[in-house]
Amino acid sequence: MTKTIIDKLAWIELKNKSILSTKSYGKDKYYIPGGKREAGETDKQALIREIYEELSVTIDSNTLRFIGVFEAQAHGHAEGITVRMTCYSGEYSGELKASSEIEEIKWLSFSDQDKISEVDKIIFDHLHRDNLLD
Repeated sequence: MTKTIIDKLAWIELKNKSILSTKSYGKDKYYIPGGKREAGETDKQALIREIYEELSVTIDSNTLRFIGVFEAQAHGHAEGITVRMTCYSGEYSGELKASSEIEEIKWLSFSDQDKISEVDKIIFDHLHRDNLLD
């Protein structure tokens, strides 16, 4: 059996030791904003496009900083389907507002583990260990 991997990019935006999270229409969990690459896109291009589509802000590609790659069981998918999240932080311009499939934007803290997917829990743990998330 081959391992199925959902390859995604995520934007880590922290403020006052909280992390920007989004909830899509019809979903029961919050997710770190981002999405999948389209054919031929680099990480930077895909992340900038996805964040603009979802949150109506523009990430400055010159400030993008690689944070890490995290893997876990994909929420809402069959056992053995893994999500691989490649995470970056970066400065943005514009005003954050929910757009496209995003219903709600929320700043979450480390204690909000019950509201997030498995891969986000790993990312929250990583940020908490680095004293970036309370």
